[in-house]
Amino acid sequence: MASVRPDADLLAGVRVLDLTNVLAGPFAGYQLALMGADVIKVEVPGSGDLARNLGADPSLSKDGLGISFLAQNSAKRSITLDVKKAPGRAVFERLVREADVLLENFRPGVLERLGFPADVLRSLNPGLVYCAVSGFGQTGPMRGRPAYDQIIQGLSGMMSVTGTPDSAPTRTGFPIADTLGGYAAAFAISAALVKRARTGFGSNLDVSMLETAVAAMGWVVSDYLVAGRKPRAMGNENATSAPSGTFRTADGALNIAANRQEQYVELCAALGRPELVTDERFGTREARKQHRLELKAELEKTLEQHPATFWDELLASTGVPVAPVLTIEEALALDQLTGRDLIHTVPMPDGRDRELRVLGSSVHVDGRAVGPATRPPRLGEHTEEILTELGYTANEIAQLHSEGTT
Repeated sequence: MASVRPDADLLAGVRVLDLTNVLAGPFAGYQLALMGADVIKVEVPGSGDLARNLGADPSLSKDGLGISFLAQNSAKRSITLDVKKAPGRAVFERLVREADVLLENFRPGVLERLGFPADVLRSLNPGLVYCAVSGFGQTGPMRGRPAYDQIIQGLSGMMSVTGTPDSAPTRTGFPIADTLGGYAAAFAISAALVKRARTGFGSNLDVSMLETAVAAMGWVVSDYLVAGRKPRAMGNENATSAPSGTFRTADGALNIAANRQEQYVELCAALGRPELVTDERFGTREARKQHRLELKAELEKTLEQHPATFWDELLASTGVPVAPVLTIEEALALDQLTGRDLIHTVPMPDGRDRELRVLGSSVHVDGRAVGPATRPPRLGEHTEEILTELGYTANEIAQLHSEGTT
């Protein structure tokens, strides 16, 4: 069992204004919160983040605690604020002055129309790190178009290389473009904070989900850019090597990645098929790639004699990369994950006596797993607390509430 720390202290003292909704932006904010930042989620009164109404449990969604929200908003505080109203804009100005980072994922131009273009934000706080996450970036002919994960997957080329030749284009089974965009934003913000510590100056960060998705396909894109080879969907096969892909066994699928010659030789020996090493169709890396389907058929003749777990145990002690293909439930039960404490437990925000399991950081810090110190917030739960920190009196806070600003 790994030792666990609630939030890391890498970003302790950093205040982040999280104006984001649904996934890419909130995911970025969550990564910053896990690293110790004080993330203040600024939400619209009465509705808040759309993700509060999304997820597999309708009762939680009805209560403004949709699973999509719970998944990535632990360790944050929530303030409700109507920035369209003058008093709300005044509160927002105070928030900006006290912040280190402003993170938003509106369509380009929305914050500007609310009265806060980049130059105004910079005048309020010269050291502010301003990060805008959008589908296509702040410039270009597509900048104003709405973008969801599947739209980006399709436009980036991801879907064209996912699936089999018969099933492509196929989207991935999770919102990978949103998640990558969130990681890119969190990385860029962290880098900008390093620059600010060195120079005292903030930065304007323009994160494009489309460009992030394309950049993440480095090898695939480079095959076209450098070699002129048009990437294509190959199912579970690895275009760079063979045998490298998913194979049938007597019970379940098995991933094998014998990418190097010595690994291929070890694989054939372990399977009791040494003749496949000297077969001229499979003798070299390039030959195996040209005859990959024939090789796959030969290997599956043997692999189908035993279940995937048998082959996994047999091959794990060799130099051949191998593992069974698991469901999400099976993956979460792996000793490798439970032993490193990827899943963390916080109280449910609904006040009932039950616990919420959430994913922590994929990064261990100083030898310890990192998870959220606090549960996800109720909508506007910390409004009075944050306003008090900004210097508002009890009477002023009551006035803001009565006029619907917060």
